[in-house]
Amino acid sequence: FRIMSGKTKQRSAANPAEKATLSVNEKILRECHNLYTDEENGLCSIGQSLGLTLLAPRKKINVMLMGNHSAGKSSFINWYVEEHVQRTGVAIETQGFSFITSGRKRESLTGNATMHLYPHFKPLLEIDGVVEYMTTEISTSKQKKFSLVTFIDTPGLVDGDMKYPFDVNQSILWLGELCDLIFVFFDPIGQALCKRTLNIVEQLNEIHPERIRFYLSKADDAGLESDRQRVMMQIVQELCKRPGLNKTGFDMPTIYIPNPNKPSRCANQIEEVCKDVEKTINQTIQNTLNQLEKDCDQISNLVNEAIKADDLAKTHNFKSKTKGLLLSLFGFLLPIALIFQLMVASAPPEVMDQFVGFEMADALRSYLAPVTAFWESIGDDNQLAVLTFVLVLSGCCLLVSRFLNVC
Repeated sequence: FRIMSGKTKQRSAANPAEKATLSVNEKILRECHNLYTDEENGLCSIGQSLGLTLLAPRKKINVMLMGNHSAGKSSFINWYVEEHVQRTGVAIETQGFSFITSGRKRESLTGNATMHLYPHFKPLLEIDGVVEYMTTEISTSKQKKFSLVTFIDTPGLVDGDMKYPFDVNQSILWLGELCDLIFVFFDPIGQALCKRTLNIVEQLNEIHPERIRFYLSKADDAGLESDRQRVMMQIVQELCKRPGLNKTGFDMPTIYIPNPNKPSRCANQIEEVCKDVEKTINQTIQNTLNQLEKDCDQISNLVNEAIKADDLAKTHNFKSKTKGLLLSLFGFLLPIALIFQLMVASAPPEVMDQFVGFEMADALRSYLAPVTAFWESIGDDNQLAVLTFVLVLSGCCLLVSRFLNVC
């Protein structure tokens, strides 16, 4: 008994211990996500019952990194995570799409497992060959804001005869629709000379220019300050040749991975990247809370409309049932009253006096006198027709009452 009670206490304490390590932003996004996805009382299930389709907010933001090969995309991810999760090198190391996210334990997932982890990426299955080149790296790192970020490392882009096993342009454009930030890295060697990179960036810029950020990566490899300025001017010139990228307020910070063994006088603005990520996280939280308020108001309006419709339906049903009840009574009582009148009219007075008493028999004869007079006035030839009409009318009343009760 002591062992069992000890296990129970340990399990109950695991969840609070995990929650204690969560930041405020993580708790907000997680609670908002749970408000939508709860099976019984979640907003998604409530909205579905009301004919409203709601999408649960994501717990993390998506940041896609793109650029030429060896532009420093994987190195930046390793620096941000402070763990070697991506291979780096001069050669093309990232040949597919890599999703780097935080989790409880270090794992590496393949394409199919990635689709189960990110079900909102399943439309990528329509692009031939891309699933075989998708991987997910789950890290336990809690550095910076990594617990709220999912990095998407894209293949290094090159021109010429380089062939990809899938449509890389279409894949990057599709992922750009779901990303909150798109980092475009230009290095001093490749600069902005890759037409494939510029073509994709130009198409993304037409749809979501607010998500794109340009960076001169590996700025410490550019040499002297004059060399860096020349490299940046060449990159800007290439970008300005594209009408979609030629805009005012252009900014391209210089960044590089800090290395204590390789000091550099170049201004490193890599912390600005972290601030940009944090700013996007805060904006995502605000958007999530705003969307939560809108969805709640929408559900509230639908509930009020459903209550009003239910009240109207109740009123309509009550009126219909009342009409049906009256018609049923009329349909039943009409032939019964006719039969009763015939019995009273045809019965001898002595028999009526004996069964119901003289006073009651006299009252019945006086009350039924108009009906008796009408029945005698129509003649024997028409009495059968009148009787048939009364029976048909009674049957119609019963049928109509049944129809009203069903409706």
